[in-house]
Amino acid sequence: MRLGLLTAAFPSESLDDIAAWASGAGFESLEVACWPAAGADSRRYGGVSHLDVESLRIDVVHELLDRNRLTISALAYYPNPLHPDAEHRQHVQAHLRSVVEAAARLGVTTVGTFVGNDQRLPIAENLERFREVWPELVAYAGERGVSIAIENCPMLFSNDEWPGGQNLAWSPAIWDEMFDCIPDANFGLNLDPSHLVWLQIDYIRVIEDYADRILHVHAKDMEIDRDGLYRHGTLSGGIGWQRPRLPGLGEVDWARFLSTLYRVGYDGTVSIEHEDRAFEGDLERIRRGFLLARDTLRPLLPPRT
Repeated sequence: MRLGLLTAAFPSESLDDIAAWASGAGFESLEVACWPAAGADSRRYGGVSHLDVESLRIDVVHELLDRNRLTISALAYYPNPLHPDAEHRQHVQAHLRSVVEAAARLGVTTVGTFVGNDQRLPIAENLERFREVWPELVAYAGERGVSIAIENCPMLFSNDEWPGGQNLAWSPAIWDEMFDCIPDANFGLNLDPSHLVWLQIDYIRVIEDYADRILHVHAKDMEIDRDGLYRHGTLSGGIGWQRPRLPGLGEVDWARFLSTLYRVGYDGTVSIEHEDRAFEGDLERIRRGFLLARDTLRPLLPPRT
């Protein structure tokens, strides 16, 4: 396994600057944010573009990676491809295809994304829309040698995402429906244990049950505000009591998590996803957060060679 990071936490930094710092700090790979360069997505940690897939210079990117002894573990674009507005759906699906094409040109084998969700509709109706939209997208990626890794985040953090959240792929029952519909080997999970903590889903069992579907891994932790949970209850969908944290500052047992990944044969990147409000505000605090996470995970991963 390799230690990497998702670049979206550095919205004001260039990919050159991120790569130089990450390499010097001992990271081995980057999951590169690839939202549209126009930056239309204004949600927190969205809309960041470190690679403009519409004007990509392959030689420049490869030179940057070689110079810094880095690889790209995945291209990252996390929109809502099942959005209730048809025009919005078409826009994000078109850009997702562009990200897939860029990955193929770069020799990157994975694109990390969401399946999306219409938060107003029940799960069964969203699954019907999933069956209409996603087989073609996965086939499109497969034809280009690219895998689609779906993060298991419900995207339910605020009242404007309530009640259903903006990403359908959050539970084993839903994954089973998705994988029954699309059994293709290039369709799987970008597994993030933090969301499973607040959903009360056993993240160790998930690794064991879905070992052959884990295509990429996010390292993010979760702290549960027990007073907030007491006051709001589980039907609040986590609003008011789930706190994303950096690895080592929450409730994930990283030794057990990584030990189980080793046991099932996962050999990809563990990509730190920084969404910890305690380490925001300026560049040095963001970097400090990544270093804290690095120091939590590095003793459990092979040293950089």
